[in-house]
This record gives sequence, structure tokens and C-alpha cells, in this order.
Amino acid sequence: MARIVAISNQKGGVGKTTTTVNLAAALAMRERKVLVVDVDAQGNASSGLGFPLGSITAGLYDLLMGELDFDAVLTKTENQRLHLIPASRDLSGAETELAIQPDRAAQLRRLLSLLNEQRENYDDILIDCPPSLGMLTINALVASDSVLIPLQAEYFAMEGLGELLRTIAHVRKGPNPKLEREGILITMTDQRNNLCREVEEQARKLFGNGVLTTVIPRNVRLGEAPSFGKSIVDYDPRSIGAQAYLDLADELLRRRQEAGIETKRAV
Repeated sequence: MARIVAISNQKGGVGKTTTTVNLAAALAMRERKVLVVDVDAQGNASSGLGFPLGSITAGLYDLLMGELDFDAVLTKTENQRLHLIPASRDLSGAETELAIQPDRAAQLRRLLSLLNEQRENYDDILIDCPPSLGMLTINALVASDSVLIPLQAEYFAMEGLGELLRTIAHVRKGPNPKLEREGILITMTDQRNNLCREVEEQARKLFGNGVLTTVIPRNVRLGEAPSFGKSIVDYDPRSIGAQAYLDLADELLRRRQEAGIETKRAV
């Protein structure tokens, strides 16, 4: 069964989608089969994998509303080990439509459980969440085994983290008691900057081993890659950004092995 990881932070601009796209590509480089589910109506993860919002005719919205099945929405990327369930423009209306459905917080879990039953051939499913704590994000948290939290190395980062942690605790007390923290990932850091170092030190003091060893640096090439519809490991595999995400993939896999979580690759 695939490991399902929600990548979430309600604060925008922290590297959430960048992490989704590039971690997915890095895991694929490690010969794992990966599915990205774009739950953000802005469609940035889809665009970052080569499928701009305007080009999507069928996506997650159609799946959630029961209008299409997986075969109709699963999209192959340039990397044969990396697939996508894209966001379409209609996804912006899903918050309202989900709110009136029975068991509204568990619709995505139901769909991904069905996908796992039908297609036990993904090692990792990464969910790119919206920059909010609405119904789509709750669906992602309820559907997931764990949450990876990008934390930008800047002044208000720790302040915004508290609300997400309270939401995760609420989900654990209710619809998904097995939800874990995959880790807190420091992003957009510059070790020459005193504030960046202070934010990282504060996070490590508060959360200890819950903060991943890998940090994602500020890197021009990371910012350029999405405009070409490519991950950083495809756009510039020698860049420090590409190496950081490969290091992140390796660290997550190593942590899972140490925790006794199955990491056998799909066939």
C-alpha cells in the first residue's frame, strides 16, 4: 500500500508546492512510483509538472464529484515513475459542494483507498494542499498517513505553525487517529542570514527530531524550474536545490526504515 503524505501549511509562499513537486521527482529518481494529487485549486503542482491549469479538462474535481473514474483523470508526466491527478478550474467550487455531502471530510480518503485496492502500484502518494485549512485540506489530512510541514525560515513562520498543529490534533482526535507528522521541513533558508538561523534553531529547540535534518536553501534554479513545467531534478540536476530534495527523499526513506515502515518499491 502506498504511503500517503499531505504536504500542508495554511500560510502561502512557504515552499509547499515546490516541495510536493520536487520531492515527488526525487522519490521517482530513487526508483519509487509516485502519484501527486493536486488539491489546490490554483493548480500550481499540476503546472509544475507540465500541465498548466488551462490545459486540464478533467481532474480531481471530477473524481470527487463521481463524474469520472481514475483512468479518466490519471495523468502521466514526462517521468514514467511519476503520475498526477491534476487540479482543474472547477476545483475552486469543491469546498462548497463537499460541505453538503455526507461524510464530507472523508471523500478523498474513500477515493484513495479505492485507488490502493485497485492499483497497489504506488509507493508514495503526495497531496499538495491548499494554503488554507478549509474542507479540501481537511480531506487531505483525513486521507493521509502523515503530514509534511514546510516551514519557511522567516519571522512569522512559527506563529502560523500553531494553527496547523491544532488542526492536525483535531483530525487525530476524530476521523484519522493514525495521522502522524512526517516531519517539519525548513525551507527558503540562507545560512548567511541571522534570522534564518534563528528560526531554524527555534524550531529545532521546540520540536527536536521532528524537524528534518535536510533544509531547503534559497536557490534561483528552484524558482526557475516551474516556468518550464519541470521539477528541479529534471531542470537542473546539479543545482543545490536538486541535491537538497534528493537528500530529503533519502532522509524520509531512512526515517521510515528506522521506524519499521514498509518501503518496498512497487512493481
